Amino acid sequence: MGETEQRPTAGSRLGAQENAGISTLEHGQKPPMTPPGKLVSIKIQMLDDTQETFDIPQRAPGKVLHDAVCNHLNLVEGDYFGLEFPDHKKMMVWLDLLKPVMKQIRRPKHVVVKFVVKFFPPDHAQLQEELTRYLFALQVKQDLAQGRLTCNDTSTALLISHIVQSEIGDFDETIDREHLAKNKYIPHQEALEDKIMEFHRNHMGQTPAESDFQLLEIARRLEMYGIRLHPAKDREGTKINLAVANTGILVFQGHTKINAFNWAKVRKLSFKRKRFLIKLRPDVNSSFQDTLEFLMASRDFCKSFWKICVEHHAFFRLFEEPKPKPKPVLFSRGSSFRFSGRTQKQVLDYVKEGGHKKVQFERKHSKIHSIRSLTTQPSEQHTEVPKQSARAYGDNNDAAAVQSCRQGKELKSSAEDTGQHKSPSLKKSPKEGRRVDGAVVSTVEEEEEPAKDRMQQNRPQSQQPSTGSLTGSPHLSELSINSQGGPSVANMTLSPNLSPDAKQSSPLVSPLLNDPSCIRADDEEEVKRKRFPTEKAYFIAKEVATTERTYLKDLEVITSWFQSAVSKEDCMPETLKNLIFSNFEPLHKFHTGFLKEIEQRLALWEGRSNAHIKGDYQRIGDVMLKNIQSMKQLTIHLRKHNEILMELENGIKNSRKLETFCRDFELQKVCYLPLNTFLLRPLHRLMHYKQIMERLCKHYPPSHIDFRDSRAALAEISEMVAQLHGNMIKMENFQKLHELKKDLIGMDNLVIPGREFIRLGSLSKLSGKGLQQRMFFLFNDILLYTSRGLTASNQFKVHGHLPLYGMTMEESEEEWGVPHCLTLRGQHQSIVVAASTRAEMDKWTEDIQMAIDLAEKSSGPAPELLASSPPDNKSPDETTVDQESEDDLSASRTSLERQSPHRGNTTVHVCWHRNTSVSMIDFSIAVENQLSGNLLRKFKNSNGWQKLWVVFTNFCMFFYKSHQDNHPLASLPLLGYSLTLPSESENIHKDYVFKLHFKSHVYYFRAESEYTFERWMEVIRSATSSASRTRALSHKEPHTY
Repeated sequence: MGETEQRPTAGSRLGAQENAGISTLEHGQKPPMTPPGKLVSIKIQMLDDTQETFDIPQRAPGKVLHDAVCNHLNLVEGDYFGLEFPDHKKMMVWLDLLKPVMKQIRRPKHVVVKFVVKFFPPDHAQLQEELTRYLFALQVKQDLAQGRLTCNDTSTALLISHIVQSEIGDFDETIDREHLAKNKYIPHQEALEDKIMEFHRNHMGQTPAESDFQLLEIARRLEMYGIRLHPAKDREGTKINLAVANTGILVFQGHTKINAFNWAKVRKLSFKRKRFLIKLRPDVNSSFQDTLEFLMASRDFCKSFWKICVEHHAFFRLFEEPKPKPKPVLFSRGSSFRFSGRTQKQVLDYVKEGGHKKVQFERKHSKIHSIRSLTTQPSEQHTEVPKQSARAYGDNNDAAAVQSCRQGKELKSSAEDTGQHKSPSLKKSPKEGRRVDGAVVSTVEEEEEPAKDRMQQNRPQSQQPSTGSLTGSPHLSELSINSQGGPSVANMTLSPNLSPDAKQSSPLVSPLLNDPSCIRADDEEEVKRKRFPTEKAYFIAKEVATTERTYLKDLEVITSWFQSAVSKEDCMPETLKNLIFSNFEPLHKFHTGFLKEIEQRLALWEGRSNAHIKGDYQRIGDVMLKNIQSMKQLTIHLRKHNEILMELENGIKNSRKLETFCRDFELQKVCYLPLNTFLLRPLHRLMHYKQIMERLCKHYPPSHIDFRDSRAALAEISEMVAQLHGNMIKMENFQKLHELKKDLIGMDNLVIPGREFIRLGSLSKLSGKGLQQRMFFLFNDILLYTSRGLTASNQFKVHGHLPLYGMTMEESEEEWGVPHCLTLRGQHQSIVVAASTRAEMDKWTEDIQMAIDLAEKSSGPAPELLASSPPDNKSPDETTVDQESEDDLSASRTSLERQSPHRGNTTVHVCWHRNTSVSMIDFSIAVENQLSGNLLRKFKNSNGWQKLWVVFTNFCMFFYKSHQDNHPLASLPLLGYSLTLPSESENIHKDYVFKLHFKSHVYYFRAESEYTFERWMEVIRSATSSASRTRALSHKEPHTY
């Protein structure tokens, strides 16, 4: 074995343009030198039954061949796969990635190496790439044909029906019978043909990607999924079969599982000649002996199975590749074999970071074309942007803006490009890139969430997810820039995209926002800035105006857009209509006049009017005092907001039609936040006025002409806030519970009197399958844990819950060997969870302990509150989590048919993908920290600055072309981001610049003044670094002004 530095470890050569496949290097390592010598040809049989020949150096290790195959397929998640070949004793063995190939394959001319799935994950939703799931589906198809995957007739027919759907499309009896006659998926298939066609009839409109997903959904629940049996005998001489899976070591008698030893129970694995030994951890409740012994056919069989067990344990249980053991000085004892490659956690992290490019592939057996992460046909793919694609960015005005911004330049597109350019096959793929005006433009590196305004115009006719929606990768998704029927552009990549279900195009890759010809010259901006006042009071007044513009737009969502939509649909009772709109219309009318007064005062202050005397106009306190006093008359309407919110939620609960209407309205472009959030905006706005007036009073000296009015205005608004604050806190909790209810499946009564939301976030739950990512929801009486599946609704499924009454909590890093680990012991069950960082662990520990204390002070244990949630009384040592019987398999399709698409960019989804958490205190702080205004934005590798109207709210930056736009073009969720100042080495030689970065994604923003720069830093910091409960409750952050 070579030295660690000279050996490729699992991971990818990040940034290598010519290689879209897997990488084998950790950060900082250099690729190993290709061994010299003549080349040897190795034949590889692919999963689609094709054979390819690869030439490798004679002394090359197995890793070189494995990488060559994965790169050839453009396979990012190649670590799940392995190379299998018959050794000199005709026994099938796995290719060792560290040893030279020629020392393992003695006669390469006479050996065909098979490329097959080696590691089967517990949940196929962990497979982020459509290509990976396609290859897994081919493996399932192969295992069925070979009799390795055994199941009852119903499950077999259902599996084959999904394979047929992916290969020939929708059901047609004649075509089905012809296809089944020509293709034998299992022996004696004729007896099941009618049942296969019966199931196939139910898959109408299902794409090949969806068929793969459903096929794996069914297969993963089967007992023999991913199982390879190894004959053995127990101590009594009874013939059995051993197998290894992601959960641990399994014992079969025939094809029936009779025992299982989870990794958590296994202390040591070893072999001695033909004996395979399992040493278990001591357990007083177990009847097993400390060491179990099994007899296998030979030493080679025994050692081969031991190696497979070592690899499975390392891949599924370890965080990173194990380090090599030091070489012994005198004698070597035992095998030096160890796992080589990335662990599953490293693979998932790598794909999340988006360190790779998406490519196309072709399904060999399918008559339906499928392109990874694209919804258009392969024949429409080309390397130049078509003129028609400009319409994808929005309405005609947007298209015109794009056209004028390009100053008459034409985007070249030829019939040869669109019609004759063929989709690359599974084997080959060209380098990615797009050509604009004859110049190659690299893929845009952004992480900005495309606004959902394109969903209505680009949504397919079918309600099921498109091919791209099932990629499973929330971190990197290619979005086609196409209007309906128009050609697509492949390489407009938003990385990492938070929603795998986002089928709309992103305007942020529009030339309007990215073409340098559209960017305002810096010199012009400098001149423009110098014309305006520079005193701090002016910029405070300007903040009133900019945030008031956004507030007025938010009111219009209710008074204009929602009211217009309601009037067209007979879905809302008249009493509810009157209650909502009679209370919001007076607010909208008042604030329209208020905004005009503020803008007129700013115009006088800036000297843009004909006024000759400006002294009396260089203040804002008098305008604020006058309007806040008038605002008191609207308190009667503000007090009604509690009733409005409750009545609307009750109406949604009692009327399926109203529920559907409100959900569809939330998908419209103007509704960029949850609908019930807009109902709370008037109360939130009062708090903003209070903060602004506090800042203004702190800035003015008592002798200032505006100080008296400003202090009086502050007193008036403080009184209003004090009267309504308690009511607002209850409404925010009520709103948050209802919003969380939309994100959860398996909950009937989440919203009950007395329940308070405390924290939500991503944690890893330890089970027999290893560490599994779960979404946790902490309330004052109960702790829920859920998982996210790739469903059309993008919701989280409740797996279990723990009442907090009687719960204890203890750190257990040493016991389980997992960093940042906690054991939560309830009265009936215990779970072990791990946080991503120590800081995250401390936040959860603090909040869970507080919630336990609150539960203990209550009258006693809460009644059973989750009537529809599944019971989960399993300990970490149990074999499986969320197993389902084969009788439930036929119902698996409902996950894609449940309802229309649900927003995938909610705070819950952001926390899931960024592996972080937020508390109710964070939400309350976010309500106080909202800001609007113009910013100049620059990407890491761009030269110019782009002027955008930016609204910061709900932990997210929303980008507009101007403040007059009704809907955002795109959004950038900031949870998990770091906020810093640019360093000297970054060559950002401008004032008032701050930097946002998350992993490899970097953005620079410029403010217009020191005050606005500090304000943006303040509000963004509130989202990027959530406060601990102790600090948030003990004192308020002091203003820096």
